[in-house]
Amino acid sequence: MPNTRLLVLFGSQTGTAEDVSERLSREARRRELGCRVQALDSYPVVNLINEPLVIFVCATTGQGEPPDNMKNFWRFIFRRNLPSTSLCRMDFAVLGLGDSSYAKFNFVAKKLHRRLLQLGGSALLPVCLGDDQHELGPDATIDPWLHDLWEKVLGPHPLPLDLGLTPPGIPWPSKFTLKFLQEVPSTCSEELRVAGTDPQGPPSELQPFLAPMVTNQRVTGPSHFQDVRLIEFDITGSGVSFVAGDVVLMQPENTASHVQQFCQVLGLDPDQHFTLQPREPGVSCPARLPQPCSIQRLVSQYLDVASVPRRSFFELLACLSRHELEREKLLEFSSAQGQEELREYCTRPRRTVLEVLCDFPHTAGAIPPDYLLDLIPLIRPRVFSIASSLRVLVAVVRYQTRLKEPRRGLCSNWLASLDPGQGPVRVPLWVRSGGLTFPKTPDTPVIMVGPGTGVAPFRAAIQERVAQGETGNVLFFGCRQRDQDFYWEAEWKELQARGCLTLVTAFSREQEQKVYVQHRLRELGPLVWGLLDLRGAHFYLAGNAKYMPADVSDALTSIFQEEGGLSGPAAAAYLARLQRTLRFQTETWA
Repeated sequence: MPNTRLLVLFGSQTGTAEDVSERLSREARRRELGCRVQALDSYPVVNLINEPLVIFVCATTGQGEPPDNMKNFWRFIFRRNLPSTSLCRMDFAVLGLGDSSYAKFNFVAKKLHRRLLQLGGSALLPVCLGDDQHELGPDATIDPWLHDLWEKVLGPHPLPLDLGLTPPGIPWPSKFTLKFLQEVPSTCSEELRVAGTDPQGPPSELQPFLAPMVTNQRVTGPSHFQDVRLIEFDITGSGVSFVAGDVVLMQPENTASHVQQFCQVLGLDPDQHFTLQPREPGVSCPARLPQPCSIQRLVSQYLDVASVPRRSFFELLACLSRHELEREKLLEFSSAQGQEELREYCTRPRRTVLEVLCDFPHTAGAIPPDYLLDLIPLIRPRVFSIASSLRVLVAVVRYQTRLKEPRRGLCSNWLASLDPGQGPVRVPLWVRSGGLTFPKTPDTPVIMVGPGTGVAPFRAAIQERVAQGETGNVLFFGCRQRDQDFYWEAEWKELQARGCLTLVTAFSREQEQKVYVQHRLRELGPLVWGLLDLRGAHFYLAGNAKYMPADVSDALTSIFQEEGGLSGPAAAAYLARLQRTLRFQTETWA
């Protein structure tokens, strides 16, 4: 490796920023660059003054907050006493991951970029703003940005003459080697460690609690188009604690049929055991992966074969292919000129890693096992709002594209398949702070807009507030039909009868003209304005990120103009002030 040292530091809440950082590392290795990847809070931040070249990859969470694993770094880097020349020897670039349905889109990346400039750093590129809402996901922005990044990196930091970009047909070294064992080990750490007995703290991703599933109940009508489940877990003795607005994370698994199909197409023995060893010093194995481990468990619990592959997947697959026709097509998909064809083949129909491997069987059958963790991303935990106690409301994701087989969400379908009535079921889970925080001052009203499963976090909040004697609770709930997907109807009506809740409903399919929550907001504009402007109410929004958040924001802006007499710019400024002071908070998902 040349002397050029590339450091990639990431702040990641759900794992996406870490995945992108690993992609950067792979691309650096292909260019014969030494590269280290670390979470921001695990890196000694005082050493930044000695780093010549740093790429920061950071997500924005909640209402514009840094991820948990970069909060210590965040506090340090914004110290007022840091000299303005602290980072004058550092070249840097910032890659942000966010969701444009949130007001503070990529706020962390933008603010970090400005701060690094203030401390004397030299920016190689403008900040990259990856967007989950783009049709092609964050890669739509990341791909061209990375192309420009490598041009910049190899300009001021040239490679030695005898080194260069590894040719497309030659695979770069794998990050790990799989050392297969001749015998099944007598003591094998195949079982997940159970939290709750660990004195070091509450359950976490590295040590989840194996929670018994108590009930798994469909709560939509039998003729409704979507299967929505209310699932309850027993967390007795777990050490789990939470408040309204917190979220639960669960670690899903691939289906048995997908595991079998994957092993068949790659020619793997699911019962074979192995140990994982890094090729380079300083590289750590995935923390959750037990040593030794079986192929069966690796594929079932770790490799996300149901994910939609990225361009870098096809690039490496082309390098590994020894079948001329398949390799030619894979090279086309991985080239800059073949991106539209790749979108038509893979991105738009949501073709999975497993389906692509089945489409290229000669290539798949010759993949060296050492490359499995370079090729396929790890299964990331899924996040759900807590409805109450430890209950979650899960919409089972199934939809049709032009492919014959319906698309299925990995975690929601896995959860729906579990039946505690047929025997004990345990799900690895843990809890963390969510994006919604509710007012602690007494008598502060709250307005909650939660269409569909977006109502889940508000159930926990309303129950908590009612128990504390708070009655200023206004809920706007929307669904298709009251007899099919009106979640917790009896509970809401009982609270309304007690004077603890003002319930406003929008049933979009029960009349010729569709009615949504934003229409109900406009109809009750005087109530909304009075609560916000006269009584200091907090406003919350949860649900699908596609259209609804923008429609609700437009409805609020109209209310501010019509009821408050504000001009257009003043209404927009009023909304921005609510967001800045956390009196308007959102939690949305794609």
